[in-house]
Order: sequence, then C-alpha cells, then structure tokens
Amino acid sequence: MSVRKLSADVAYIGADDLNLDLFESQYIVPDGMAYNSYVIIDKKIAVLDTADEKVGEQWLENLAEALGGRTPDYLVVHHMEPDHSALIAKVLELYPAMQLVASAKALQMLPQFFEDLNLEGRTQAVKEGDVLELGKHRLQFIAAPMVHWPEVMVSFDEADGSLYSADGFGKFGALGKCGFYGRDDDDWSCEARRYYFNIVGKYGAQVQALLKKTSALPIKAIRPLHGPLLEDNLGEYLSLYDTWSKYEAETDGIFIACASIHGGTLAAAEKLAEILKAKGAPKVVLSDLTRSDFAENVEDAFRYPKMVVAASSYDAGLFTPMYEFLHRLEIKGYSNRKVGIVENGSWAPSAGRVMKEFLSGMKNVETVEPVVTLRSRMKSGDKAALEALADAILAA
Repeated sequence: MSVRKLSADVAYIGADDLNLDLFESQYIVPDGMAYNSYVIIDKKIAVLDTADEKVGEQWLENLAEALGGRTPDYLVVHHMEPDHSALIAKVLELYPAMQLVASAKALQMLPQFFEDLNLEGRTQAVKEGDVLELGKHRLQFIAAPMVHWPEVMVSFDEADGSLYSADGFGKFGALGKCGFYGRDDDDWSCEARRYYFNIVGKYGAQVQALLKKTSALPIKAIRPLHGPLLEDNLGEYLSLYDTWSKYEAETDGIFIACASIHGGTLAAAEKLAEILKAKGAPKVVLSDLTRSDFAENVEDAFRYPKMVVAASSYDAGLFTPMYEFLHRLEIKGYSNRKVGIVENGSWAPSAGRVMKEFLSGMKNVETVEPVVTLRSRMKSGDKAALEALADAILAA
C-alpha cells in the first residue's frame, strides 16, 4: 500500500506483505498481511507505530512521502510486537530530535529488541488518561494490557473521533487484496473472527475491560494495526467483539471436529452430520482436522454453541490432530459450550477418556452423553448410538 490521505492532516503509511505465507509462523494467510501505520501532521507531528521489517523499505518510503520534508516530533508506540515495532531504531536514527512515546512497560521492553539503542532523553512514558497535545489533534491514551501483550496502549484522537486500536479489531489479509475500508471487505467478519480467537481470544476479560473503557467515547472510526479501517457500521464490529470476548456463541449450530486415521471415524462423523441435519439442526459444520486449517477450526469451535469431537485412539491415548486441537482450545479459553464425544478404537478405545479429560478442565464446558464408542468401522448397530447422541446434543 502507498500513502493514503485519511483527512487533511492524517495519512495512512502502512504496507502490505503479499509474500507472507504464515503469520506468526503459524497462521495461514492466503491474502497476505497488512501492517498499518499512521501519521498525524499538526503543529506537532506524530508517527503512530512502525511496521514489520519485511516491509521496511516500503514503510520508510511512505513515511518520507507523507512527511514531505518535515521532521516528526513523536513516534507513538501502541504495541511492541516486532511486526509493529521493528523499525523503531531506524526511524529514531533518521530523526534524532524525535521523542518516543509509549507505556512504561513498552519502554521497559525496548532493550529486549534493540540492545544498543540509546534512548537517553528521548522517551516519554504515558499512562491511562494522559494526553499528547499535537495542536488540533489530541491523543488520549487508554491502557489495554493483555490485548494481547502487557504493554499495549490504544489512543483516541479527540479531534476526529478515531480510535487507534492496536491489535484490536484486526484481521488477516493485505489491504490491497481485502479492501482498505471495512465496507469494501466482503469477508471481514470471517477473517477477523479467525484472527481474534487465535491471536487475542485468550484475553476475553481484558477485551471486555477495554470495551467498557471506550464505550463512552464518541468513536467515529477504528484504525487497527492490521486489516481494514472501520468507519461504517461500527455498532456491528463492536457487537461482534463484545460477543467474542464474552465467549458467547455467535451462530446457532453444531461444529463437528473429526480426526480420523483410516477413514472409519470420519465416516461416522459424516453420518452424524447427516442425522443432525435430518433432525432439524439449524447448521452443521464438519471439519477433518487432519486436512484443514487449525486456526479456522478454532474459529468454528468458538463460533457455535455446540460441538462434537470425533477421534481415533492412538498410542493408548488420542490421535494427535485432535490432541493438538483440544490443546489449542484449552489455551485459548474455550468455555461455555456443550460437547458430544465419538471415539474409535480397534482393541482398546482410549480417545474418549482423553477427550473427556481435556474438556473437563475447560470452564463451563459440559460433556453430552452418551459417548459413542466405535470399533474400527461403523456398523449398523452404531447408528442407533449416533441417533441418541444427535438427540442429546440437539436437546442440550
């Protein structure tokens, strides 16, 4: 992305990475990734965050173009994660008079990323309620610890109603692919949901705290560090974040997560999906964990109020794709759901026991009986057990 004017004195200077295959070395990003950054040009000039080093050359060109020969007064650091802070040392070197503005925790973390960076006399620690006066523009800082790092601050520009939301309200995808504004992005909620539950999702309580802090602000635009800028239908975006951060279901339906070794467990999962649809389930989504995006599976587990986990036994335990999936749900705070279990084992079924152990450790997750136990392949007699599980999960 090149420089884009947002108003007479605010510019977007972020950059897209269309070559990135894995964000944070784990999340598939078929549409690349956007690293957003902004400049406010007023009596004082503030640069809001830098970018990832992989787009460093483009970002520095954008910065120079937006400044038009002027010297920036401040670099505001909302978040210290390297995809937003990698160019701090470079920009401070280019502009020796620039002051770095960040939370005390962020300033404490800086030497972890920049060993030889001399910041003596060049930093300004801000806390919640502090205001950075630029002229017409006044940035009010709001602490947002653990959304999703401890040092995070967001800021609200009192002049134009813009909330600079750090990683909040972000999504996967380059802006050149997905659209510069949320209204241009037909798939915002899908990829924003996948981003939220995998990046921020563990910290629902902290997101709730931030939503409460900002609820009284006259927000007219949300400008995140990833993904499209949001100006229209802000109520919809805020409502989704409220639902997600409360760990409430968004869509009525049942997610079936299946991990099958030789196809027997998958055949039973497919049969269960067929039975559920025939019995009037509003929506049934089936995913083969061995051949699908883990981040999308986590997203779907949180999206629906009910889930069925179907897996093969393996090494007297649980087939590894299901083990990894449940572990991911556990660390992301999966809660407030009802879950059915289908296990398969050729001589000593153990998958159900391990899945139950995982689920019992999750907050307000209720296991729905009966547990269906298969022996290698689904037999005609197993269909009655699947029918019973379908009835129980629908009634739960």
